[in-house]
Amino acid sequence: MKKYISLLLCILLLASCSNSGEKRSRVLKVYNWADYIDEEVLTEFPAWYKEQTGEDIRIIYQVFDINEIMLTKIERGQEDFDLVCPSEYIIERMLKKDLLLPISRNFGKTPDYIPNISPYIQKELEKISQPGRHTNDYVVPYMWGTAGILYNKKFKTLEEVSSWGCLWDAVNRGKILMKDSYRDAYGTAIIYAHARQLADSTITVEQLMNDNSPEAIALAEQYLKALKPNIAGWEADFGKEMMTKNKAWLNLTWSGDAVWAIEEAEAVDVDLDYVVPREGSNIWYDGWAIPKYARNVKAASYFINYLCQPDIALRNMDAIGYVSAVATPEIMEAKIDTTLEQFSDLSYFFGPGADSVQINPIQYPDRKVVERCAMIRDFGDRTELVLEMWSRVKGDNLNTGIVLLIFAVFGILFVWIVWKRISIYKQKKRHHRRRRRIRR
Repeated sequence: MKKYISLLLCILLLASCSNSGEKRSRVLKVYNWADYIDEEVLTEFPAWYKEQTGEDIRIIYQVFDINEIMLTKIERGQEDFDLVCPSEYIIERMLKKDLLLPISRNFGKTPDYIPNISPYIQKELEKISQPGRHTNDYVVPYMWGTAGILYNKKFKTLEEVSSWGCLWDAVNRGKILMKDSYRDAYGTAIIYAHARQLADSTITVEQLMNDNSPEAIALAEQYLKALKPNIAGWEADFGKEMMTKNKAWLNLTWSGDAVWAIEEAEAVDVDLDYVVPREGSNIWYDGWAIPKYARNVKAASYFINYLCQPDIALRNMDAIGYVSAVATPEIMEAKIDTTLEQFSDLSYFFGPGADSVQINPIQYPDRKVVERCAMIRDFGDRTELVLEMWSRVKGDNLNTGIVLLIFAVFGILFVWIVWKRISIYKQKKRHHRRRRRIRR
C-alpha cells in the first residue's frame, strides 16, 4: 500500500509542476529510494521553506530502486535533479568522477541542523573521501543500518541462525530468500568462506569484503553457487512481506526491512526476529548529495537541513523503519524502550552517557555488533568482474533435476511431433490411395 501512495504522490507532484512557465528556481527535483521518506514530511517542506526564505517552492519527487540506475542518469547529465540519495559506494564513485557539488551551509536566519548528524557516521563516510574532495563537504548522511538474517522463530532458533552457515545448511533448502544485491551476496559469501580466519582474528571483515582480487571473486562464486539450491527466490523488496506470511524461514535482508517485517508480522501472529551473524556483516550508509547538474542548489541545501531536525528525523524513522543518522538527545530519549531486557552500548553513536541504554537493538546495534561489521567500498575497475560473476551465479539457476525434467519434456515433445508428422503422412497416403481407387 505504501508503494501505491508514494506513486500517487509522485504523480500529483509531477502534475503540479507541469506549468512550462514556472521558474526553475521555484522547483525542487528530488530523486530518492521508494518508501524512504514520510509522505507528510515531504509535503510539508514547501510551507517550511516559505517560512524560512519567503520563497515558494514546488517538489518533483521521483523514486529509484537500484543505485546504478540513479547514477547512470546523473552521469549522462540528462536529468537535472537537485537532490539524490545514493549509498556509500556510489557516493565514493560520484566523488571520484566529480559528479557532486559542495553543500552550502548558508541558511540565513534558519539554524544549521546538519551538526545533529552523528560524528561516528561522518567519520565512517570520511573514509571514502577523494583527493581534494572530503565526503562531508558533499554529502549529509540520511539513514544507515546493517545486513543480516530475518528469521521465523517458529522454524528457527537464534542459535541456529547466529552464523552465516545457516544459509548453506541443507536443512533450509528452499526456505531462504536472498536480497537480489550482488554486493551483499558477495560480502556474505566471502565472509563465510573465511569464518575460521575471522574467529582467529587473522583477518578482518573490512579486508575481506573489500578484496576483489580474481581469487576472491572466484571463491565467492564457488560459495554462492553452492548456496543456490537452498534459495527459494532472489528478492528486491517482496522478501519482508513473504516472511510475514510464513512463506520462508530465513531472509538475508537489511535491518530497516527487518524492523518493518517484524512489526507487520506481529499483527498477524507471526513471530520474526533479526540477527547479525557472529562472523560479521556489511554496515551501510545512505546520504543526500547535490549533483553537479542541479539547478536549484539553494532549495536542495535547505531540504537537507530540514531533514536534519530531530522531530523530522523521528517521523521519517517511524514511517520507514530505518535509522536516521541524526543523533541528538531528543532522538535517544524518544527511542528508549524500558520494556526491553537488553541494554546496548551506543556511546559510539550518541556519545558519552549512552553506554547502557534500552533501545531496539535491530535499529541501533550494540557497539560489539558494529565492531564486527564494515562498509563495502566501491569495487572500482573490478566492478565489471564482480557483475560478471554475479551474472553467472544468477544465470546458472538450473539444478540437475530441473535440467533432466526439461530434457524429458523436450524429448516427449519431439517424439510427439515426429509421431504427428508420420500420422499425417500416412493419412495423406491413404487418402491418395482412395482417390486412385475412385478414378478406376
